[in-house]
Amino acid sequence: MPKSLFPNASPETRDRLEQDPTLKLFNDYDWASNPLGPIPTWPDGLKGAIRAMMVAATPMAMLVGSRGILIYNDHYARFAGPRHPGIFGMPVLEAWPEIAEFNRENIERGLAGGGASYVGQRLMLNIHGEPEPVWLDMHFSPILDEAGQSLGSTCVLNDVTTRMLAEQAVLRSEERMSLAIGGTDLVGTWDWDISHDRITVDNQFAALHNLDLLRAGLGVPLKVFLRAIHPEDVQRVGDELAAALREGSPFKSEYRLVEHDGSITWVVASGRPRLDGEGNVYRFPGVAIDVTEQHRVAEALAESETRFRTLADTLPQMIWTTGPDGRHDYFNARWHEFSGLEIESGGGASWTEIFHPDERIYADALWRESLKSGEPFQAEYRLRHQSGEYRWALCRALPVHDAHGQLVRWIGTCTDIHESRLAAEERELVAQELSHRIKNIFAVLNGIISLSARSSPEAKSFADQLRQRIFALGEAHDFVRPHTHLAAASEKQGKLSALIERLMRPYNGAEGGAARVLFTGDDAEVDDAAATPLALLFHELATNAAKYGALSCAEGDVVIAGRTQGEDYCLTWRENGGPATAEPEALSGFGSRLVSLSVEGQMRGTLARRWRPEGLEVEITLPRNALTRSARLRPEAGAASS
Repeated sequence: MPKSLFPNASPETRDRLEQDPTLKLFNDYDWASNPLGPIPTWPDGLKGAIRAMMVAATPMAMLVGSRGILIYNDHYARFAGPRHPGIFGMPVLEAWPEIAEFNRENIERGLAGGGASYVGQRLMLNIHGEPEPVWLDMHFSPILDEAGQSLGSTCVLNDVTTRMLAEQAVLRSEERMSLAIGGTDLVGTWDWDISHDRITVDNQFAALHNLDLLRAGLGVPLKVFLRAIHPEDVQRVGDELAAALREGSPFKSEYRLVEHDGSITWVVASGRPRLDGEGNVYRFPGVAIDVTEQHRVAEALAESETRFRTLADTLPQMIWTTGPDGRHDYFNARWHEFSGLEIESGGGASWTEIFHPDERIYADALWRESLKSGEPFQAEYRLRHQSGEYRWALCRALPVHDAHGQLVRWIGTCTDIHESRLAAEERELVAQELSHRIKNIFAVLNGIISLSARSSPEAKSFADQLRQRIFALGEAHDFVRPHTHLAAASEKQGKLSALIERLMRPYNGAEGGAARVLFTGDDAEVDDAAATPLALLFHELATNAAKYGALSCAEGDVVIAGRTQGEDYCLTWRENGGPATAEPEALSGFGSRLVSLSVEGQMRGTLARRWRPEGLEVEITLPRNALTRSARLRPEAGAASS
């Protein structure tokens, strides 16, 4: 029984036809084991349709019978890829299980004598090992036998995946462009038809040029757009357009538009001429961007810069700025007047050259530390005046940060303090001389007391106490004496803890040993007015402790604790390790009266003694504004300010 579609063909013709591998596969296929049965039993209409399909120049497939047996030509085999030839002759629902429902509908429709067309049909096909989207144009037609009954369907298909992906890419690009342009009122597009002198624009471009939206969308001549341009800019814009057309070069122009209300809008328009095959410009598309706000910002910045420079040149200080790296980029007029350097100079080496050689390394090290840490800079050093004289200057610089906290620049000042420093040095000399004279007075008093005690031995004890009190006053005076650059004070100068440390040196023993009088807690600033009564207070307490209390024993000590409590400052003198104490019947001695006078009289405070078995404890409460003159001069809380 012949198996070939062409049983009457000569061997030569058959060999020629079977050069088509899929046709040879069809002829060699064991159709007897297939639900369709041997080829001779097939209706002539089916065999004829298959012959036409096999030699067709487009991918074609047939779904034959109720099971949709899949028969296809060589072009379809290429489309099926690795799934060919395994799916040849299979029921289509098994051949393409991932689209079984789609094919079932087409089988049923074809057997009912119907057809269908699909354009750009998206199917998820597993051709190369995993599902992937494929777009197909497909046309299904029924296969009719001699009696007009449908045997199945013929499908002509065309793989349009490449085209669809390209179209989708174009659509996405156009959508992004549309969103970018349509999402702002600042951008407009235009397209100039050179041959007919018609410019079509979008709504934004039309609105920028005060044109009717419908008319602008249909196209208007170039001269209509030029009418909206500021008279001072229109000639230049026309010349720039003409040059772009003549040379075929890109066009970019910034110009002003005059609005209906007379206000000015700044626009940057750019485009590029399109050339035909003969090199002639036929189209000129482009965009326009509203840059009015940028101009306003630039003008505001320029105005701010002018105000800053005017203010900087008006101030008596030398003002300078640097970038975040410390490189100077601006000096005001005062700096140039002081240094005598040219306006263009000032940064780099010329800046450091005017430092006094003795302070150059010191100032540079401080400045580099501020650049590294971002902390404000402050230093005093000498700068060379244009006269050649070195003058003292106080230099300060503050960092400027942006909204994100990044350091963007430094702004600094240099103030000429030469005269004030010389005056301070003169005051220091006077203060030293005055202090020397006052200390001489204390020495004379001590001498007089000693001479008096020799002639009156019975007064020796009183004289010793008096000398010690005068010594305490001398220590207090020397502690709060004003200091300047000639005699720099220690870091604790003016602190209560430092005053107590100085007064208690005779009781603390040799340097390096364990301190017997220790200050703890909150420290406080004191001035000359408060130092005198405090010195007398602690001198009396320490003297009594050395005679009768904790300091009279080798193992005894004293702890002085300070604490801030609201508007008060509290001090606790607590003796430990001394002999047991008992409250006396009365406190009538001169020392006790002196203590009360110092605390309650001069400093408006209170004093309470507690006679503990471990040692005496004295609680002193003072108004905080009694400690310093500056605090006493402050207005009372709630007082009206003028």
